[in-house]
Amino acid sequence: MSELRELARFLAGLRWEDIPEEVRDTARLLLLDNLGAALGGVNAPLPRKVAETYLPLAGEKGKASLWGRGEKAPLTTAVFLNALAGDALGLDDLHTGSKTHIGAVVIPAAWGLAEQLGKSGEELLLAVVCGYETMARIGKALGVASHRKQGWHATATAGTFGAAAACGKLLGLDEAGMTSALGLGGSQSFGVWAFLGDGTNSKSLNPARAAVSGCEAALLAKAGMTGPEHILTAEDGGLLNAMTREGDVSQVCKDLGTVWELQRMDNRPYPCARSTHGAVDGALALRAEHGLEPGEIDCVWVDTYQVGYQQCGRGEGSLRPRTPAQAKFSTPYCVACALLYGEVGLDCFTGEFVLRPEVQGFLERITVTEDASLTAAYPRHWGSRVTVECREGRRLTVEVADASGSVDNPLTREQVRAKALGLIRGCHGERAEAVVEAILALDKAEVLPEL
Repeated sequence: MSELRELARFLAGLRWEDIPEEVRDTARLLLLDNLGAALGGVNAPLPRKVAETYLPLAGEKGKASLWGRGEKAPLTTAVFLNALAGDALGLDDLHTGSKTHIGAVVIPAAWGLAEQLGKSGEELLLAVVCGYETMARIGKALGVASHRKQGWHATATAGTFGAAAACGKLLGLDEAGMTSALGLGGSQSFGVWAFLGDGTNSKSLNPARAAVSGCEAALLAKAGMTGPEHILTAEDGGLLNAMTREGDVSQVCKDLGTVWELQRMDNRPYPCARSTHGAVDGALALRAEHGLEPGEIDCVWVDTYQVGYQQCGRGEGSLRPRTPAQAKFSTPYCVACALLYGEVGLDCFTGEFVLRPEVQGFLERITVTEDASLTAAYPRHWGSRVTVECREGRRLTVEVADASGSVDNPLTREQVRAKALGLIRGCHGERAEAVVEAILALDKAEVLPEL
């Protein structure tokens, strides 16, 4: 039996009562965290403008909700726009072992289809668990460091599998049907990091398109289209041959049903690339502990792992960001904000803020380099070391092995709730508390709440 079919058999047979309570609780919190990020991102410039362009052209009114907008749309339009919103702020979750932002792909696809089919909250959560376990394991099988170094965006490449698994579960696919859904999802596996070099704002397209492609893969499998069972391992056209030099297909089913990858998710406290967060934590810690003032800082060094250096510390857009999209993938910029202002929040990523002379000038004091020991620890640990040299001669250093919000340095339940509540208030106002409570009690709901 192939690894993909073994995974499909597990997914097809999984029941809510088979899942340990601590895993169910994590699923509820992840749903809250990601829905908060999406509802907070609904009115961000790009999702708003895309929605205004798409909706008049989307055809007759559909049954799937557009989160935070009080409107309905056809299924795939709703999945696409909700996923765009989920990625927009950079506050969605992350599975470090596969370098995938799972919630931004799986949850919009699963929610849209569950709503269309009239599924209960428990059925939705079960599908979400299936999507998380699948996307994380496929991402790990692709070989996280090699896959990234070859330019592939794992949120998209593994994302089609995750959305297909979640939607296939909602459609009641059996082992054969789920195998086809995964194979069809993998046949649409795509998404690269080229947007970084140009500083474009198209990153959100990758999770949004993956969510739609995975949803459609499940629908096609339900309709009888068969997908390649050996999409990962085929000599001709298999993804492990095409996308990585360090693939490991055994990761697909390793400890399946015993180890739940869903419990290895990071919650992001800062609205920027996760690879910057360790450095942000370090800079904030040094500023707070030593009372640092920007004027006394002569220079700053940030050591990080190779992928973090490649993605957020080496390119022109990272070293001298001029747009919000570039700033989110700039370790120097995020560290500058931390040292200058003592926070790295949403306000730091507007076009006007990014071009502030004091921020742009401070970038010249910051150097980012790769550190071999931090690279060796990746992807288990996404570490950074921050060193500040002051003009009067003080040299201060802190190493952060695991950024705040990581599995080894988690946010508390109260912090996750407060983060989501603050974001949801932006579009739901006084209803935000009720929305939060409805999400946390979703497995008791016969119908999905209005978002």
